[in-house]
Amino acid sequence: MKASDKVYESLRRDIVEWRLSPGTVLAEVEQSDRLGVSRTPVREALARLVADGLAVQQRGRGAIVSEISDTHVEDLFVLRRALECESARLAARSTHGADFALLAQRFETAAQQLRAEAATDGYYQLVSELDEMIDTAANNTYLSGALRTLRVHLQRVRRLAKDNPERLLESAGEHAAIARAIASGKPEVAAAATTVHLHQSFEHIMTHAVATERTP
Repeated sequence: MKASDKVYESLRRDIVEWRLSPGTVLAEVEQSDRLGVSRTPVREALARLVADGLAVQQRGRGAIVSEISDTHVEDLFVLRRALECESARLAARSTHGADFALLAQRFETAAQQLRAEAATDGYYQLVSELDEMIDTAANNTYLSGALRTLRVHLQRVRRLAKDNPERLLESAGEHAAIARAIASGKPEVAAAATTVHLHQSFEHIMTHAVATERTP
């Protein structure tokens, strides 16, 4: 892996996981010292982060980590609804129904585990697996590419909401419903189940995350 790729992955991970918070100045000299590389790969990585929307260029300050606002979250979810609902429709028309039926059962098992313990790592891995399965079943390169970029921003936004136990349980049920709808081979039911999940996620993030971030 090129040095610039390593720097990019490291900085992107730090931004998504909030080790570099919004408004942090990404000074080339400081980051090159911190990551043990020359300034050139840092400069290339920063340009990629700006292109991704994870950083912005400000005159006199260089690149800084981009802010997250109400409008930012609303715009993300407008795009998310369009992309994920269509992906669910396409997946429901595929021949992967049996795989989604098994995944729905695993989400139901995960819900039971979440009630008993904070098994969040395994749950988030299961969510990623569902995303990947839908991308594969939808079989649309443009959709999956757009969703990969979008999910980086969504991971960052989700960090604001922390791991609310009640919301995780609800989310597990919603993901199970999406998987079962796709398994049933009913595109509009799959899109509707996805819409319900996205509405609930948006409301939770706006109520418990972005609003909290605004509070002095």
